[in-house]
Amino acid sequence: MSLISVVIPVYCNAESLGDLWNRLSGVASANPGHDFEFVFVDDGSPDNSFDVLGQLAQRDNRICIVKLTRNFGSVQAVVAGIRQATGDCVAMITADLQEPPETLTEMIRHWNSGFRVVLAVRRDRHGDPVSTRVFASIFNYLFGKFVVRGIPPQGIGFFAIDRQVVTTLFRDNERDLHLGALLLWSGFPHEIVQYDRALRPHGKSKWTFVKKVNHFFDSLIGFSYIPLRVLSGLGILLASVGVLYAIVIVVNRLISKTIVTGWATLAVLILVTAGSQLVMLGVIGEYLARDLDATRRRPLFVVDRILRAHEAGRQDK
Repeated sequence: MSLISVVIPVYCNAESLGDLWNRLSGVASANPGHDFEFVFVDDGSPDNSFDVLGQLAQRDNRICIVKLTRNFGSVQAVVAGIRQATGDCVAMITADLQEPPETLTEMIRHWNSGFRVVLAVRRDRHGDPVSTRVFASIFNYLFGKFVVRGIPPQGIGFFAIDRQVVTTLFRDNERDLHLGALLLWSGFPHEIVQYDRALRPHGKSKWTFVKKVNHFFDSLIGFSYIPLRVLSGLGILLASVGVLYAIVIVVNRLISKTIVTGWATLAVLILVTAGSQLVMLGVIGEYLARDLDATRRRPLFVVDRILRAHEAGRQDK
């Protein structure tokens, strides 16, 4: 009998954890041919999520709780849970109940049929704010067009992967990961299932616009050299325009004896070239900063404690 591990990153989700556990238990009951473990990763939640998880662990011996020392980010929390998971198949789902846990049944069926990667893709983004829909559409289009082919236009909500994928892709401390892109980049056989995304029943999303923009640039730089190549092309273009303009000035001076004057033209040229150079240096600096992070070899996250169900009761005493 194979073991299915479900990894759930948790950040300020105390109100939804009880309902999530009930629905995950229903998924386990609907798949009697598999054993289940639920790996909850408390990503430094400032609310009482950890206490709620401890109470659930006393009722369910399938629960494992990984508590991080502080908030490291959702991707790092997922990686922490994947490394702790022991299942033959490792699935990830969010804790806010917007992604239906019942979809895992279909995903497990595809995994049983031989697909090492199963991606869950929302059918649409109805209910999301207009700004979120626009930004997500632009992000997924650009990412799928220029970085990793095959990214669904609606984005990847959650996934289920085989133990071989876990062993291959999650051994190192690679930073700034886009998990969906990493799974597609790997080339493992994959299948896509669709689901209807629900409205968030509790709380407010902590996935702010600034975090989305940072995630976009981290993902772009982490998977592509396109920014460097675009800037190289821009540098060649500006240099070519400068050379052509210099030729025009020299020819005009030799033929018509006209002296080209005007500080405005010179000022514009200096501003354009200097601004372009600063942008280029900024992009190069982004790559160098990430290379510095990699050479430091700091861990992606720091685990405070790991609690299994039989330890949760002692923790409360």
